[in-house]
Order: sequence, then structure tokens, then C-alpha cells
Amino acid sequence: MRTILRWKALMPRAACLLGLGISGLGTQTALARAAPLISPELLDHAGLRQLWQQQLPVKKGEDLATMTLLGDRLYIRSDRNYMWSLDRVKGGVVFSRSIAPRGVPVLGLVAYGNRLITVIGNQLVELDEDTGIEQRVSDLELSIIAPPVRNSQFFYVSAADRRLHVLRAKDLVRVFQVAAENDSLITTVLADENVVVFGTDAGNLVAMLPDAPRKLWQFDAPEAISGPVQQDDNSFYLASMDTNVYRVDMVDITTEALIWKHQTEAVLDRAPRLTDGFVYQYAPGRGLNAIAKQTGRAVWSLPEGVDLLSEAGGRAYVITRLKTLAIMDNTAGRKISSVNFAPVTDHAANTTDARIYIADETGRVACLEPTR
Repeated sequence: MRTILRWKALMPRAACLLGLGISGLGTQTALARAAPLISPELLDHAGLRQLWQQQLPVKKGEDLATMTLLGDRLYIRSDRNYMWSLDRVKGGVVFSRSIAPRGVPVLGLVAYGNRLITVIGNQLVELDEDTGIEQRVSDLELSIIAPPVRNSQFFYVSAADRRLHVLRAKDLVRVFQVAAENDSLITTVLADENVVVFGTDAGNLVAMLPDAPRKLWQFDAPEAISGPVQQDDNSFYLASMDTNVYRVDMVDITTEALIWKHQTEAVLDRAPRLTDGFVYQYAPGRGLNAIAKQTGRAVWSLPEGVDLLSEAGGRAYVITRLKTLAIMDNTAGRKISSVNFAPVTDHAANTTDARIYIADETGRVACLEPTR
């Protein structure tokens, strides 16, 4: 209903707004008429340029809740559970629609094949990536506590019963379930065709076969794992409430090794960000820390830093609690400059390329790129 009402209300303004249909065509005309989210003068000072800007038709009192990069799409969801899918290269709208009534909890968003997987109101929901239309809605009769993941054969669903439930992907028939040996709560799950790894609120990192309840190896941190475990090839990076960031490598299918741990002097409450060469970890009260991925050594610490926006050319672009963009030199381990980003209220962390994605409270979304 909301999509239809939006369309009727916005028809007289169709030439001024972008991509209200699913095609995202005609965006350049609207771009030329929209005031830039960040002024060209500030962008030039920071060595950035605007690639595109999109105006989302948010309603009065509606705020953006999440911005998520998945593949070549940027997904933005409002606090009223309205979602926009944008082409992250050109900025066109791929689809825009309500995915749940206002107030219904939405947990996670991951992509697999041509579907988006999420949990809406405790139901496993699969959306078409091109239209946002529901393809399958499943009540698993579980209290789901972590975003489900899948490989070609199975879904892996962590529930409040302290079990990881393994369901056949084609029909969601339950095949088997597993639990940590200490019966701790499973809070994060990773899966591919060769191994499934899950983390717990007791600090356990456990690897198992993807198609059988057989444990392969286990690493134990002293306290709970905070946020999702991050994977890069056979390396796993985790933040622990014991104040350390850990890198644990899978040496072979049945053996793990602690490669390094990095002390942050703060109780960590979220997962690290990974790029090709660095690990970026936010530590409450300590700001954002850059850690060398191979050695675990400290590269720099920015007390006002909140999150990584992107990384390029040996530089990290960081959003701060002071409403600025800080540009950090990863080679020298120091701040190069900062510029005013006061309008920015939301951002997406990009760990794969140089583009920066930001938004403001009026629904303007911009993509920036370094020029040097």
C-alpha cells in the first residue's frame, strides 16, 4: 500500500526526484537539481569528488536505520522498514518497497545467489534481489538470535535454545542441530562449502563440517565474542569482550592456530572491519584503531574515530564523533587532514574499494571517491 501511496503523492514531483520506479532511469537530471550533501569546496579540500547523489523520498519523522553494502548494491532501510536498493556504482534505484510493517523487528541482511536473506518478525524471509518481492517466508518455530547464513545445501540458524539448527536449503527440512560443548549461546555464524564456523557468548570459536554434526577444531577466548566473526580466506578475526582482537587461522581442516591478539584497553562491543592490509576496530572510549592485518601491531589510533568509510591509496577515510571526515595515513600512522561532515547522519562501511557512501536526515544519499 505504501508504494502506491508514495507514487500517487509524488507524481507531480517526478521530474525532481530520483528513481521512484525500479529501473532507476533518469537519475542524472535530478542529480543536477539537488543541493550537494557535502559542498564541492569541502570535497576538493579533502581530495574527493561526488560520483552521484540520490534523494530518497523519506517521510516527515522517518529516519534511516541501516545502510548495507552487498556486492554491487547499497541497501538502505528506514526506521519504518521501507527499503531502497541502489546501484552502488551509478546511484539508480533498483527497487523501493516496504519489507515489513513499522515496528516489526528486522534482523540482518545477507545475499546469496539472487536472493536477500533476512529475519522479519522472527520469520526467515527471502527477497528477490531485483524487486525486493518475497520469494519465501518461513516460520521455523525458533526464536532466531543471529542472522541466518547458507551455502549451496543448507541454512544455518542460531536460536535462543542454544542450538545451531541446520536446515536443507531447498525445503527447509531440519537435518540436524549442534550445540557448543559448554551449552553457550551461539551468536555468530559463517558458512561455506567446506566448513561452518560459529562463535559464542562464552568466547568459543568452533569449526564443524557443513553437512554433519562433527567438530573440527575449537579456539577459546576468555570472554564473549562481540559482533559477527570476520573471515578472510582461512583467517578469522574476532573482537572479544576481554578487550582483545584476535586473528585465528585454520591451518588445515582440523587444526587452528592463534596468529596474534591485539590489546585495545576497552571492552569491545562490535566486530572489526577488514581490508586487504588492515583491521579497523572501534573501542568504546578509545576511538578507532588500525591494526596491521599480518602482524597485529598497532598502526594508529584516532580517539574521535567511530568507523571506517573506505580505504584507498594507503589512506583510511574515517567518520568521527565530531561530525568530521578524518583522513589517516596508514604508512606514517598519522592523521593527514579532516573536513566538516556535519550534515552526515548515516554511512555504510566499505571495505572493498575506495568509494564512500553517506546520507543525511533528509534522505540525500551520496557516493564520493578520492581524486588523489
